[in-house]
Amino acid sequence: MTATDLIAILPLIVLTVSALIMLLVIAFYRCHDLTFGLTVLGLVLSLGALAPAAVILPRQVTILFILDQYGLFFMGLLFASSLVVTLLTYAYFSKQPGAYEELYLLLLIATLGAAALVISSHFVSFLLGLEVLTVSLYSLIAYLRSERSIEAGLKYLVLAAVSSAFLLFGMALVYADLGSMDLAQLATRLAAEAGQATPLFLTGLGLMLIGIGFKLAVVPFHMWTPDIYQGAAAPVTAFIATVSKGGMFALLLRHFSRLDPQAYDSLVLVIALIAAASMLAGNLLALLQNNVKRILAYSSIAHLGYLLVAFLAGGSLAATAVIYYLVAYFVTIMSAFGVVTLLSGPAGEAEQLEEYRGLLWRRPWLASVLILALLSLAGIPLTAGFIGKFYVVAAGVNSTLWTLVILMVISSAIGLYYYLRIVVVMGLAPQPALPQAAPGRALPFAGNLALAALVLFIVWLGVYPSPLVEMIEGAIGI
Repeated sequence: MTATDLIAILPLIVLTVSALIMLLVIAFYRCHDLTFGLTVLGLVLSLGALAPAAVILPRQVTILFILDQYGLFFMGLLFASSLVVTLLTYAYFSKQPGAYEELYLLLLIATLGAAALVISSHFVSFLLGLEVLTVSLYSLIAYLRSERSIEAGLKYLVLAAVSSAFLLFGMALVYADLGSMDLAQLATRLAAEAGQATPLFLTGLGLMLIGIGFKLAVVPFHMWTPDIYQGAAAPVTAFIATVSKGGMFALLLRHFSRLDPQAYDSLVLVIALIAAASMLAGNLLALLQNNVKRILAYSSIAHLGYLLVAFLAGGSLAATAVIYYLVAYFVTIMSAFGVVTLLSGPAGEAEQLEEYRGLLWRRPWLASVLILALLSLAGIPLTAGFIGKFYVVAAGVNSTLWTLVILMVISSAIGLYYYLRIVVVMGLAPQPALPQAAPGRALPFAGNLALAALVLFIVWLGVYPSPLVEMIEGAIGI
């Protein structure tokens, strides 16, 4: 490796060094405020390290990583999202008795794994980034050490191990057929040999699809999602819903969007069925829930289905639609979980729907943020979610995916019901609630700062999307 290579991967180096320094600090001196400050500093410096890396792009660093505008855009998105999650984590655990310094270390390591995913150009770096991310999530999910969180951690451990086994076996079959583990070369050969894929290759690709489906929590690989979302601490759930899934989808979009849909009609049919099932099942199952975290879990399954519609459309418009929708989804779902975070406390998490009764009168700021987030998830105009769904529908119509577009519209209408159900409950007459939802307790500054920034982005992206669209088009080379 040369000095130029080191500059190219400087954001990853800064993040790694930050995690190592924090590990040493925790070993000698435990201080929640200090650990939080080091985490924020590490993520800010990682964001700053994107600037020198951008000067020398594009750059292939060994056979493992490809640094380009696309990779830097997603690394910036992941680092910024982790920074928001860190603020929410501090607001959440500052109210909890006990030592939580290692949780910030795990957040940095998980972010490092997700960042490695988005710039991977080889099966080895793909698997390495994925496992660094996944192993960190085991501990993050179970970190509260309550019966429910430990159960959720064990469920994720078992299912993640199974999905990794599918993924590895699929990689082995693809390598046996094509003789290459380079993802870019793999895409090139697939394009050159369109329509001539062997059964061995298709089997391997199918097994890889199963492994990726588990990570993205799309139907029929979605059953772990509501239990994990409910069992994990609220800020950890926000991290899983955004950074974890975003890293995987960014890699999927980079490499697999190059396939010609007409040449791999069987693969396209499978993904289309997954998208349709995810949209319908996610929204229909959410109707049956009275737990806000489980509602958001099933909602996330539906939103991944929407993303797959744009992914199947192909072309530059589809890539723009996918990335814009991901950004809109990131800021929106973090806003929703941010409200859950600030309402939660030592007595338990504010997750039952009845606990939100009268929230608009007891906590007007938090209720307003949650209403805005829910309206954005529903795709109401003047929110980021509306522009995101508009782009997805436009991409689907442009590629004549009429069945999927119609299903998306129908499922979005179903979703509007349970989003408005939460809004209506918040507007009802106040009732006695849990201590953590009482009106007298001051909200942490870090949590308020995070929510204010997220609200600004939801409105900005819904009213003036052009700057982000231009950034996305620059990242994908339009």
